[in-house]
Amino acid sequence: MAIVKDNILLQLVRGSLGRLVTIYERNGQIIMAKKRGPSGKKATARQLEARYKMRIAAAYALKLLADPALKAYYASLAGPGQNAYNMAVKDAYHSPEIQQIRLEDQEVVVTAKDQFRVAEVRVQVVDAEGSITERGQAVLARNGVDWHYRPTLLPAGGRVIVVAVDLPGKETVRELLLL
Repeated sequence: MAIVKDNILLQLVRGSLGRLVTIYERNGQIIMAKKRGPSGKKATARQLEARYKMRIAAAYALKLLADPALKAYYASLAGPGQNAYNMAVKDAYHSPEIQQIRLEDQEVVVTAKDQFRVAEVRVQVVDAEGSITERGQAVLARNGVDWHYRPTLLPAGGRVIVVAVDLPGKETVRELLLL
């Protein structure tokens, strides 16, 4: 790879020259590189999984960018050489993370993070027999990370199921056993 500087001839050229060289522009710099061809190796299981995950993330990103408000949000986060689509794909590629579920004064406090934004946190209270006694939306605290939900009853031997959802709609589920 070579970065071209002050060459009048290559200022106007973009694309491939035969099967040897590709000329393109990235971040305002003209780059000249060896033309890549298809790999002769068979893809591994991890590569196939990553490709599939990327295909799904790209589909989510296209749906997200149909909303003008979300498109503006992602565009505001884009850095040099990036755009709203890149940010939407990055957001759709990763699921939100539930870092901690704890009980404070008969209130369920969930610490959830995402690279961009956690859209909602849903909480279900399940009794010892496995039936749902209560469900609802948690409320975001002022710190922007903790979500609070106050159930009417926390049954002994039951559990609390927490679902964190990000903007693309990807979910992460965790449970807390009640003693």
